Amino acid sequence: MGSGSIGSADMILNIGPQHPATHGVLRLRIVVDGERLVSADPVIGYMHRGAEKLFEVRDYRQIIVLANRHDWLSAFSNELGVVLAAEELLGMEIPERATWTRTLLAELQRTLSHLVFLGSYPLELGAITPTFFAFHEREAIQAVLEELSGGRLHYMFNRVGGLKDDHPAGWLDRVTKAVADVRAGLADIEGLLMTNEILKARTVGVGVLSPELIKAYGVTGPIARASGVDVDLRRDAPYLAYGELFGEGGPGRVVTRTGGDAYARLSCLFEQTYNSLDIADACVARLSEMPRGPINQRLPKVLKVPEGETYAVVENSLGQNGYFLVSRGDKTPWRMKLRTASFNNIGVLVEMLPGNLVSDMVSIMGSMFFVVGDVDK
Repeated sequence: MGSGSIGSADMILNIGPQHPATHGVLRLRIVVDGERLVSADPVIGYMHRGAEKLFEVRDYRQIIVLANRHDWLSAFSNELGVVLAAEELLGMEIPERATWTRTLLAELQRTLSHLVFLGSYPLELGAITPTFFAFHEREAIQAVLEELSGGRLHYMFNRVGGLKDDHPAGWLDRVTKAVADVRAGLADIEGLLMTNEILKARTVGVGVLSPELIKAYGVTGPIARASGVDVDLRRDAPYLAYGELFGEGGPGRVVTRTGGDAYARLSCLFEQTYNSLDIADACVARLSEMPRGPINQRLPKVLKVPEGETYAVVENSLGQNGYFLVSRGDKTPWRMKLRTASFNNIGVLVEMLPGNLVSDMVSIMGSMFFVVGDVDK
């Protein structure tokens, strides 16, 4: 029998923009040789809504309504960057009560965001049960945030100079109970996943991201820390009350891993969620002993920010979010440029995916924990 070889050619495939493995409206143009990826090109922009241009024709109260939507899992944290930038140009000091309440809400928001990924990532790998667990725990925190702000997903609760309202009587006690309930439920989800042989087979050693690539592409947040890049703005460039919380004796800690693979990213997310709950408890304790007082600064009917420019950057749930504000002294920004974490975190897929099997593509993409609206703005 004569010997021969089967001729093969690279095949170009489109994953998305409507596809269950893409977190949203993301298109991935891949070239495959058999079952192995030769190249991968993320095609973005399907959800681009021109947020940065919309900021230029809205005043500083109206911007908050828009700013909380690009990463719909981190609405409160998105608002923070806008108000911090405006307050810096105004030279405005906000009340201590507002500072600690903002910090508490930011950590509760971080927990909500992480819980979505802790539930949805296993779903992409074929595990349904963790989703129900994660959304059950989300509901406990969602309830206290809704009680305080009146909003379920888009809170619109930040204001330049503080927050919209003070917390109602007994609210801090309800936060303490919600945090305790979520901490207990989180342990159940972790037990379901982190020792699961199927999950480990799909994630250990899969999608390894090197520290060099992280620095080259500007990847931040839990994705970077899972590869041993020890960076967290809450500790390194503290804002709000993080200087005290991440100082000596504080509950804040920077969670890192060394594996850099999909399993390390999931592990990092779990521990970071526990830490956010610890920080939330510390904020509640501080607020409980604080005398009642103002939660915001009184503002003029028409708020105009002095001429100048500033760059505010916050440690959002998915990484570093930057807000470059340029003011001409008007009631609307002359320019507001966003630097969103997901944009950089998705860009590195160009380097990560080639060489992997098509079946591992879903595992790698899911472990990057991105929000498509945060990529496209």
